[in-house]
Formats: sequence, C-alpha cells, structure tokens
Amino acid sequence: MRRSAAQSLAGLVAAALALSPACAKAEAQLTVQYDHPLHAVSPTLYGLMTEEINHSYDGGLYAQLIRDRVFFRREHHQYVKIWSVDQNAVNGISISIDNRNGPSRALPYSLRLTAARASPEDPGGIDNPGYWGVPVWPDTTYRASIYLKSGARNPGPVTLAIVSDSGKVMASATFAAAGPQWKKYTAALRTGRVRESQDDFVRITVGHPGSVLMNVVSLFPPTYRNQPNGFRIDLMRKLAALRPKYLRFPGGNFLEGKTLADWYDWKLTIGPIVDRPTHPSPWGYESSDGLGLLEFLEWCQDLHMQPVLAVYAGYALDGMHIRPGPQLEPYVKDALEEIQYITGAATTKWGAVRARDGHPAPFALHYVEIGNEDFFDRSGSYSGSHGRFAQFARAVRKAYPRIKIIATMPVRGDVQPDLVDDHFYRTAGQFLRETHYFDHLSRKGPRIMVGEWATQQGTPTPDFGAALSDAAWMTGLERNSDLVVMASYAPLLVNVNPLASQWGTNLIGYDALHSYGSPSYYAQVMFSDYLGNQAIASHLSEAGPLCFESVTRDAATHTLYVKIVNASPQPQPLALRIEGGAVAHDGTLVTLHAGSTHATNSINDPDRVVPHTETVKWLGSDVRHTFAPYSINVIEMHVH
Repeated sequence: MRRSAAQSLAGLVAAALALSPACAKAEAQLTVQYDHPLHAVSPTLYGLMTEEINHSYDGGLYAQLIRDRVFFRREHHQYVKIWSVDQNAVNGISISIDNRNGPSRALPYSLRLTAARASPEDPGGIDNPGYWGVPVWPDTTYRASIYLKSGARNPGPVTLAIVSDSGKVMASATFAAAGPQWKKYTAALRTGRVRESQDDFVRITVGHPGSVLMNVVSLFPPTYRNQPNGFRIDLMRKLAALRPKYLRFPGGNFLEGKTLADWYDWKLTIGPIVDRPTHPSPWGYESSDGLGLLEFLEWCQDLHMQPVLAVYAGYALDGMHIRPGPQLEPYVKDALEEIQYITGAATTKWGAVRARDGHPAPFALHYVEIGNEDFFDRSGSYSGSHGRFAQFARAVRKAYPRIKIIATMPVRGDVQPDLVDDHFYRTAGQFLRETHYFDHLSRKGPRIMVGEWATQQGTPTPDFGAALSDAAWMTGLERNSDLVVMASYAPLLVNVNPLASQWGTNLIGYDALHSYGSPSYYAQVMFSDYLGNQAIASHLSEAGPLCFESVTRDAATHTLYVKIVNASPQPQPLALRIEGGAVAHDGTLVTLHAGSTHATNSINDPDRVVPHTETVKWLGSDVRHTFAPYSINVIEMHVH
C-alpha cells in the first residue's frame, strides 16, 4: 500500500445536486428478473487483508501484552528501548544489555538486572508500559512466562506484577529463583474485585542483592479459544462477524521489508518464541513475530478462511530488487519450502517441521501470490518471460500444479497468472464515480483480486461518507463477481493511540481495553451477511445520481437480496418490481444511516452508527419504499 490524499464526499454531493436538484426525489424504478441469473457470485468474494501496520499484530490482534518483550537489539544499536528502571529506596537497581548470554541462538543476548542493595521490604526492578497501557479486567487470569538465568550472585525469586498508575498491585506472581542455566518459567496471575482499567503497567522485581538475566517476557490475558499463543478475543469476534472467506497474508509492505535484508523470512517466525529473532516492520517499529506463519494458518482455521499466501519475490520498498536467474533461485526454493510447510504431509521435510510445531495435519492452499505491488519496481524485473514473476510461477506450477497463481501487476510473455491483484485507494468522490469500473472489462484474461481497497476519508477510522462510497463500490464488486473473485479492505486494524498508527483510514479501531467497528466496518458486515450465490439481471432507472444497487439471490433457499445505497442528502423513493414469476412473501430490511457524512464511531462512542433491522411488511411482486438520505440498505426477501 502507498499513501493517498483523502477528499470529502461533500463536493460530489453538491455537484450532483446542482446538476439535477430534483433527481433524487423522483421515484426510481428497479426491475429484477428473478429467473434470469447472470453468473455465480464468487464464493471467495469478501476476505481479509492484513499486515503489521498501526500495531495491527503487536499491540493489536496478537494478545501478548508486553511491549519489547525481547529487549530491542538491532545490529550495533543495543539498548533498552521501552523498559524503565523501578528504583528502590536505597538506589540499588541497575540494568544493562548482556551480549554474551542469551536463551537461544536467535536471541544471543539478554537484559541483566542487578540489585546492589534490595530487600523484600524494599525491592526494585523494571517497568513496562505495555502497548499504551496494560488492560485489567476484574476476576481475570493472565498467563505469564519469562526466561531467566542467575548471575554470579542469585537475587532469589523474581516477581511479576500488574500495577495501576496509582501504584496498587492488581495481580502478581512469583517465579522461583533462577538457576545457572537458561530456563522458561511460567505462572498465572489473577485479578480480584478490581475496576476495569488500562492505565496500568507491568513491574518485574527482585528482593535481594544479586543479578539475574532475563529475556522473552510474555503476559497473555484470556485469548480467543484459549490458544496459548493466541489472539485478542474482541478483535477476533469482530473479524468473525465479517464472515471472511480468505486471509491474504503476511501482507503488503510487511512482506517486502524496507530493504532487501528486512524481507519476511517465514522460517524465522515458526517454532518456539525463543527461536524467533524478530525483525523490523517497514512501518517504523520492530515486529516480535509472535504471530508467525503457523499462527496465520491457525487464524484461517479459527475463522474458516482460505489462506492466500503471499511469497517474497525479491523486491524491497527502497527500490532495490534481486535479479532474476541464479540470484533469485534461493528465494524461489524458499517459497516452495514454505508451501510444503503449509500443505505437505508430516512425512515431508517441511511438513514434519510443521508437525513438530504442533500441527500434524496439512492445511489446504489454493492461492499463492508472487510478491506485492511490484508495479512500483521501476526496473521492470517483475514482468516478462524471464522476470521474477515467471521464475516463481514456473517453479510453483511445476511443483504444485493445482495452486492458482496471483500476480501483483499485469505481466508480459507466455507465463500468465490466474489472477491479477489490483489495489484501489480512492477518495469518496472517485469511488462513487467508479462503481461501474468493472462492468465492461474483458472477461478473457486473468480474473481479478482486489487485494487492497478503501475510501480514504476519516481518521483513524472511516466516517460515514467513506462508508457510503465503500458500499457503492461494493455494489460494483458484486455485480462483477464473475470477474472480481476476491476483495479485501485495507488496512484492517489500527491501534488508535496517535503514536501507534501510520495510516489515516482503517476499518477497526481499538486501544488496550476496547475496540469498535467503523461505519465502513458495518457496511462490510451487511454486504457479507446478505450475499446470494448468483447475480441476477436487474435494471435501475430514474434514480438520483447517488443511488447504487446490487441484486443477488440464493437459489437453494429462494432468497432475494437487494442492496440500495443512497449517498444523497435527499430521500430516495424506489419502486421494486420482481419479474420471472417470483413473489415476495416476507423479509427484512437492514439499514445503516447517519445524519451527515461526517458522523462516525470512536472508542468513546462506538455505537453511534450501527445497522438497524426491521421486518418487511411489503408483499407481492411490486413493492415500494423510500430510502433515507445517507443510508446503506439491504432488503432480504423470501420469494415463491
């Protein structure tokens, strides 16, 4: 993804009304030919695109609460970045990075905590603020772990506590005194009858003189489905409500890295956490890689999504690339091994590694994307018969002929993809004007994956003007779902703390304690919830210039879905005629509505714009309804 300027919907609305001030008041005519299906709706139309941006993983979906849990170290810059000293009364505490002692080859260093003077009555140690606060809930059990090794003089047991900003200990646990060898220690912490809060921090202390080395400090609240290295419950539930059919991962720029050295090396994200060295995200902070390749796959499994795997293809955000041919071949081999890790039986080399990591059964994989946004590579090394794409595609197709290959741009030559990934970041006005973009595109070439798209309006999450244009755009996706087989909004997640985010407009917002869906999120939920399996013939006439529609049906259940987006500030009367012998006998109207395009949701007002559902009492083959100004509507009708 790349940045794009946002513009308001208001200009387009004003222009449309100036051209046709009475148009939106006229009764629109929507004729639906129920017995005339045009094409199947893609069963994978709506999915998720994700990457480490805006603290989407660390400080977001990945539930682990300790920030900088491995004490940030990068090349020759070795320092404690987030942690601070909790000095005791006698000023006996100091910390340093020990470069010669670490719990693993991946983490060959540690933090040394030294207590020159300390006692049980006057302990001291280090504090961690979490990701802009550590959340506390009453009567809740947290799981803590830490790798410890004693120094020359053992300071005895190590205590980890969650402490409020007033200094009150909300929960604590004590680890046994460390031995002379590295060992992982675990404990449970439980809060009592405390008040829900997020202005809390974690404190690690010792109560005797001596020194102790530590690394990989983790603290998990309850996680989705109680997975030990799992996900934040509220965010997973919001994602599940989108009914996503696929997950495109590990995501955009996060796959490429800022430089050639920073690419997403999947082999460094599997296995025990202590064997994951971390790596820099291109968005300005270190990724813990606690959410690694296997966790992505288990995320797909939890939400019943297909994995869409993006493999690194030799291009970095700084414009450098790896030349096709022998230099690129190790990366092609790496991609084939990644596919084997995902799909191989436990008897294969990399399938056996996956089984060792805790998942003996292979995962199904139908789509592999080669690279990300390679249209930014000005060298032209991606396209062409001897380009980077062709080298990867030939190898993947030879080894896995059933996998469909996705290119990140149109390519030349005899090696063609099954799909092309196209990205659309637009203003509200642009999306409203481009709702028919796919209507007349050729169906002879590769199908299309809209791997990233969003209206750029509203910060940190979309306002209702963005939701209206997003919904209008989605009507075009549904009408053309024979060509557009996948589409995913981006970015998906944002920690709304101003220091946490790098992108202006994002679908779901959260802080340490709470989360909320934006108006665009609820538009996505509505469109995914009410989607048939066939697009059917329909014709909209006499509508205002800001009225948009999509019509699908579920032939097996005899259900008709009509979506009407009224992006106008005026009501839109509409007469719906159902032809083809079908008669509606009951149904539901779901409406997402706001008084202005600037209305939005937030942490403090999460339910300002949410869908409302009512029973439809219109019966027959002719129904009439006036749709509210600034509204997104879905009519679900059962017909016979």
